[in-house]
Parts: sequence; structure tokens; C-alpha cells
Amino acid sequence: MSMRRLALLLACTAVATPTLAQQQPNAAPVDGPVRGFTGNDLFGLAIAADPQISPDGRTIVYVRRSGDVMTDRMQSSLWLIDVASGRQTPFSANGSSPRWSPDGTRIAYVASDGERSQLFVRWISSGASARVTGLPSDPNSLAWSPDGRRLAYVATVSGQATTLGKAPAKPEGAKWAEPLEVIDRVTYRNDGPGYRKPGYDHLFVVAADGGGARQLTFGKFDDGGPLSWSRDGRTILFSAIRGEDAERQVMNSEVIAVDADSGTMRTLTSRDGPDGNARFSDDGSRIAWIGFDDKRRAYTNAELYVGDAEANAPRSLTAALDRSIEDAHWAADGRSLYAAYDDKGQRKLVRIGTDGRVNMLVDNLAGGGLDRPYTGGDFSISRGGTIAYTGGDASAPADVWVWSGGKARRLTQLNAVMAASKAMAPVRKVAVTAPDGRPIDAWLATPPGWQPGTRVPLILEIHGGPHSAYGPSFATDVQLYAAGGYAVLWTNPRGSTSYGAEFANLIDKNYPSADYDDLMAAVDATIAEGVADPNNLFVTGGSGGGVLTAWIVGKTNRFKAAATQKPVINWISEALTMDNTLFTSRYWFSKLPWEDPMSYWNRSPLSLVGNVKTPTLVVVGSEDYRTPVSESEQYYAALQIANVPTALVKVPGASHGGFTSRPSQSAAKASAILAWFDRYRSAAAPAAAQGVTQE
Repeated sequence: MSMRRLALLLACTAVATPTLAQQQPNAAPVDGPVRGFTGNDLFGLAIAADPQISPDGRTIVYVRRSGDVMTDRMQSSLWLIDVASGRQTPFSANGSSPRWSPDGTRIAYVASDGERSQLFVRWISSGASARVTGLPSDPNSLAWSPDGRRLAYVATVSGQATTLGKAPAKPEGAKWAEPLEVIDRVTYRNDGPGYRKPGYDHLFVVAADGGGARQLTFGKFDDGGPLSWSRDGRTILFSAIRGEDAERQVMNSEVIAVDADSGTMRTLTSRDGPDGNARFSDDGSRIAWIGFDDKRRAYTNAELYVGDAEANAPRSLTAALDRSIEDAHWAADGRSLYAAYDDKGQRKLVRIGTDGRVNMLVDNLAGGGLDRPYTGGDFSISRGGTIAYTGGDASAPADVWVWSGGKARRLTQLNAVMAASKAMAPVRKVAVTAPDGRPIDAWLATPPGWQPGTRVPLILEIHGGPHSAYGPSFATDVQLYAAGGYAVLWTNPRGSTSYGAEFANLIDKNYPSADYDDLMAAVDATIAEGVADPNNLFVTGGSGGGVLTAWIVGKTNRFKAAATQKPVINWISEALTMDNTLFTSRYWFSKLPWEDPMSYWNRSPLSLVGNVKTPTLVVVGSEDYRTPVSESEQYYAALQIANVPTALVKVPGASHGGFTSRPSQSAAKASAILAWFDRYRSAAAPAAAQGVTQE
């Protein structure tokens, strides 16, 4: 829960560009050619995720995601790290979701058995593994019982499809069309998984050494993790939206306790708003969870709450923090919790006392995706308070770090060999002031070898959400654009998270609006610094950034070309075709589409298409159900009708969230955008850095 083709140019190889040795006489000499970052390099990247530290703090197991050039996918393997020495050893060639047993002798994890994902347990002393489930669907949200004898998890239970009427009897051997599909669920498809199959997610318990699993929860509801056991092993916490009107609730989940033997449930929270991520304290006397009161605003901070074992007498520990809590875990002493939140574009890890006092521990959490510089990061805590986390900066994807005794130490350097052989774009912060005087955070990557005083083409890269945040993190899109000779600017305009609820809600029921002015101020700042060539400005962004890209070209002609990626173009059609059926009209508008259609139209980029003169590429995944393909196709058709230079790029098989999950498509998408921009870039502008070559 988060509280919240171009047909001829869609090639995997990077677009070759002239070198600065030919166009930039003031560039510093380089001893021999250095390879530039290319699309092929995406297959050589590795990123750390989900580091789980052993109870004694001596060993970390983590997920290493790396590109497989033969399957064109990011593959997940599991590795162990000795915390003292930093020595790594392989654990499993495939796997995810590793979790230590309470005594540290075993690790449960999810891995493929050749057909589907199953739950396995590895005994550390012997290295032997055993499969403990035989499931038809992938298990998730693994949690050990305190005595180490059982494992709880969530899995999908298949159901019966709805039918209407009856087809004629098919003769034996006949080849008929597929039967009718009857859809009657409010939310009938999800971005990524696609159209929902009959069935619901429920809780299960299985013996840690194998055997038959027991289903604990039932009904036409989706139950979810994380899961937390009480100290006595009798109760498991989970979260779900249940009740007669469950399908018509969007974010009204509750913390629910289920008896691990009988399956008897009791609901512990009841407010209008999401409650989840619940965890028992080590002694079982209290519960901590994350949630907020839902006031139907576009954005609300998720707060950290603590109550007794039944969630009675709840109180927020972070109401005064004005930041949204992403995750929280109890300290062993029960007097504080470790929590992560985003602050000014960076994810931080803090210790929050039950009295509400906040102590900063780590400010360089990083992780998640590779293509764009979003905030992210995972962590876990040992009994003694040693922290394993994913961290890093803009120079490379996330590595595993450890914090202990007030100091942070990097344990892995997964991309050191690649980085040493590459000319990577440096990243620095840029000071931006919005027209109303608000400070706006922004970051700028310049082409490798760029010399101050030399102007280069600029790409403005806009984040999605719009309630999310960019930061000084590694991003392959940024590196590919910079290797193509462009400076790349990304920023957190109003509406972004990590700056407080008031800043995020400046666009509540008013998006897009003044966020446009913040973006233009950031572009002006890079021009004023002498970096951006004002005659060679380009703009792109995905999802919410795609909305703003299309909005920008309807407002100004200052950009030479644009690439709007997976945008919303018409808020009425988006509200009626997106996967979360009830969301847009409930949280981003005050009335329903048929009650106030002009409010939707006035904020739709399609309303401005008559102003557009900027050549605009439209890019979308062919299986996008969040900002459906029909949105992009509407805009492409409108631009064609308006005689604006355009092309439509479809990423085959890609969802909204999985837009760049396959390395070849991620590289090809960036290459197509670069080719589009190169088509309209002035020949007089400097290109790539001296000595940097593309392969």
C-alpha cells in the first residue's frame, strides 16, 4: 500500500552523435577514447534490494537484480554478505523475499520450481533447501512465527468466473471461439497483472519444514501484508478492505487480527482512511501501524500510529513531522521504532521514540527502479540495532550498506567495474526559485567532459505521480540522454512529495496549474547558469510527467521538441478507463465527470492541442491500464489532425508500471526519444563530450 514506435527508430542501439572533439574546442583533452554509456550497458547493471539482516546482526541476505541479455529481463538472485568482512557468497540462483527465522538458523524465500514460484526454506548450517509449498500462485508477504515452526504468507485463491446464460453445446472435436467473458467487478483490471482472473488473495499458514498449508481467511476480499505475528504465536496482523461495500472503497483498509489456529478475525481499526503495515512490538503488548484520515484530498501524509495490542488508544507519533512514513519497524526494546520517509528528494532513516522524538540515522537510502531518479530504498534491523539498507547516489544503482554505532558503511560495489570503464554524467544540485518565491529542488546532469561556459542542449525530465519525488539518484535515462550530448534537468515542482502536505496539496483539485511555472523557473535557472542552450530546449516525462509535457507544449513554443510518455490527455476518458475505477473522480476532482465536465476538460492537455506547434512524440506501453493506451492514441490523433509533427511509439507488452522493466525496451525507448530530439536539435549546438564514443 502506498499511502498512497517511432517505427523506424525503435532500435536497441544508442543513437550515434558527433563528439565534442569536433564541436567543442574548449573541451579538456582526454587521454584516449572512453566508452560512453549505451543501451547495451543496461544489461550489465545490477541493483541491490530487500536486504535482510540476521537477528544477530552478523549476516545479510539480499536480492540482487541484474540484466539477463538472453532473456531480456532483470533476473533476481539471492546473496549473503558477512557484515564484518564484507565477503559475499551466492545463496540462490533465483529467488526473492528472503526472511530469517527468529533463531537465525534458516532463511525462507520465494523461488521458481521450474513452473511457478514456491516457498522454500534453507538451513544455513548445511546449505540444504526444501520446498515447503506446492502453490498454484506466487506466495508473498512471508512471516515467521516467533517459535520458528510456522510460516504465514499471502497467496491468490482461484474462484469461479461469472456467467450469464448458456452457450450451445459444442460438438466433440469442434473448434469454436472462446467463451464469453462476463465482467462484474468494480475494479476489473490492474496495471501489470492485467484483467483480473476470478479469485481473491488470502492468508495461509504452513509448517516451516513442509506439509499441507491451511487457509486462514476467506471471502470476496483481497487480504494483504505485511504480516506480523504476536509473541505468543496466536495472532497474525494483516490489512484489507472488507465489508459489504468493500469493492466501492478505494483506500479504506483496516488493520485486522486473525487467530492463527481458528481463523477467527477481529477488526482493530475503523476510521475512514487507510490503515496498514501493522506490526506487533517484540513483547506483543503494542501495535504500530501506518495510516491517515481520508479527507478526499489529492495528497495526505501517512502517519505512524501506536496503540495497545488491540490498537486501542491510538496516537500518532509523526503528526508534527509533516512527512509521509513509508515503513516502520519496532526496536527490540519497544521504546522506539525505526522508520523511513522522504525528505526534500531523499529517503531518510530515523529512530522515532514513542514520545515522538526523531533522531536522524541515515540520509542516503536509494533503490527501486533504474530508469528514472525516483526516491526509494529498503531496510531491516537486527535485534541489536544494526541496520542493513540499500543506499547510494547518482553515480551507480543502489548497493547494500550497513549502519552500526552511528556510522554507515558500504558493503557492496555491484557496478564498480562498469562504472570504472564508463564516462558517466556528473550530477549536481541547482538552486531554483519559483515565481511566488518558493524554493524548488532541482538536479542537473551534464554530458561527460562538459566544460563550464559551454552551452549544451537541455532535456527537462518531469516525474510522474504527480505526488512523488525525484532525487539525486542513479537513472539510466539520465545517463543515456547525457551520453547523447544533452544536459538533463529534473526537479520537484509543487505537488511533489517529501516537502510536506501543504506543498503537495498546492495542486489539489488543480492539476496541472502552477507546477508549470515551477518547471519553467528550473529551465530558466539552467539557462542563467550558462549551461542550457535557450535555443535547444527539449522536454519529456512519464505518467504525471507526460501530462505536464503535453500541458507545456500547449502553453509555450519555447521547446524545440517534446516526448510525452504514457500521459493522461483527457481526464474524463482517463477517469472512466483507468484500472482503479473509483480513484480519479473521488480524489482529483470535486464532482463526477457528468456533473461538471468542464472542470475535467479545463485541466486536460487535449483542450490545448490547438495551441501546439512543438513536434511531439507520444510513447506508451501497449498494456498500460493506469493511463490507458487510448489516452496516448487520442493525443496522437489530435496532433495529426492539427498538423503537428508527431509519431506514436508503442512498447509491446509493457504496462504502466512495467514500462521499462525489460532492458532492451528501456534502452530502445530512450534511443527513440533521443532520435526524435536529435531530429529537431539545432546543428550549431554542442553535442557529446570530447573523447566519448558510442558503441
